[in-house]
Amino acid sequence: MDSGAMEKQAIAVSVNGVRVSVVQGDITRQATDAIVNAANSSLMGGGGVDGAIHRAGGPVILEECRQIVSRQGRLPAGKAVITRGGNLKAGFVIHTVGPVWRGGNREEQKLLASAYRESLKVAAENGLESISFPSISTGAYGYPVTEAAKVAINAVVSFLREGVTSIKEVVFVLFDAATFQSYASGLGEAAGGSKES
Repeated sequence: MDSGAMEKQAIAVSVNGVRVSVVQGDITRQATDAIVNAANSSLMGGGGVDGAIHRAGGPVILEECRQIVSRQGRLPAGKAVITRGGNLKAGFVIHTVGPVWRGGNREEQKLLASAYRESLKVAAENGLESISFPSISTGAYGYPVTEAAKVAINAVVSFLREGVTSIKEVVFVLFDAATFQSYASGLGEAAGGSKES
């Protein structure tokens, strides 16, 4: 699979038959069935990953987001919805809203874990086989990267261990080296000896 140029591959592990890996690269260039957008609750695009995905995918994403918001209102933190991918290599974008970090005592961990789990549920409900995640909530929302990486990896690993779904591959795509390292270390710890060769 051509997952985009100039990536640094970390480790890959197998969790209940699903390949989980960490790469450093640009999520907008991923060729997985879906990429996950760290959206804001308006779904109208924004900065960081959100803005980059909307720019790369073109107007179809924004139009479908508008339709979703007109049907169900703003998307609460911890929930996820799906649109087509427009001009992206990925066929779909799963939009999820992570929590804003407020010190860690306002259910941030629970909401962040839910953002990953709900995204995986949406992917499975749509029969998708591969999905790429960014580091949700660690940009403008201020979630500390090391803690966020643990929450993200634990949420994904526990979801995959719960049962068999259509999902065969999960990729964490991290833009910078420090975030990449946090997720690579976290995946190594969570995997506990199930690394691929």
